[in-house]
Amino acid sequence: MSITVKVAPSILAADFARLGEQVVEADKAGADRIHVDVMDGVFVPNISIGPLVVKSLRRVTRLPLETHLMIEQPERYLKAFADAGSDSLLVHWEGAIHLHRTIQQIKALGKGAGVVINPATPASVLEEILLDVDLVLVMTVNPGFGGQEFIHGTLDKIRKVRQMIDRVKPECELEVDGGIEPHTAPAAVEAGARVLVAGSAVFMAKEALSKLYSNYLFSNSLTDLVGFNTPSFCNMQIDKIAFTIVRCLTSFSSPMNNFETPAPTAAATD
Repeated sequence: MSITVKVAPSILAADFARLGEQVVEADKAGADRIHVDVMDGVFVPNISIGPLVVKSLRRVTRLPLETHLMIEQPERYLKAFADAGSDSLLVHWEGAIHLHRTIQQIKALGKGAGVVINPATPASVLEEILLDVDLVLVMTVNPGFGGQEFIHGTLDKIRKVRQMIDRVKPECELEVDGGIEPHTAPAAVEAGARVLVAGSAVFMAKEALSKLYSNYLFSNSLTDLVGFNTPSFCNMQIDKIAFTIVRCLTSFSSPMNNFETPAPTAAATD
């Protein structure tokens, strides 16, 4: 069976000196949406961006802007991010005291509503809110910083959430965020994720691809598939190849600029 896997590049790993340019590159490369990480330095130990950056990004891309609010009392900023151009607003179960009210406020703004759960939060907390949301995001790292290692212990939770969604609201999307790279994407998709948030694997594709090649993490068939050679591919920045690698290694087909990615003939190894 063919399963569509979507890719949501996270701008947290982008070069902020050329953020608009990199988002345009990701758009042209085949990204399905742009993931915008908002941090307040309280809910998570980092500070990132606000509505003005979302407003600026809205001018350079027609892709959906998915705003991930890693902040306390997210209800205070819902309208500001909605007005700035966010298409969906994701709030943490751990950070929204009145979660149902917050989700309803997002819907009243005409935006997609998502709930996020941290690695140590059990899937069971979703039981009373699942019917009200459009998306569930399972964090596969502790929120706050990019470039972290994938927490493999979250895979069982992804499976549980997949079962809950299939049983209660099949149209709800299941997204994962954190440590998503070519060697972790297959396990996340196998567990049930259908949207992959990827930061470093996309916006640092040049370095990642060089590492992949030197460690022989992809097969000759993949090289033939995307049509690059050793001297030239390392000079690419954000290109279709970054998404091709992630999607090919999930062993599922996914449309990407009218491009079908067949299953690879050889499995990747760590």
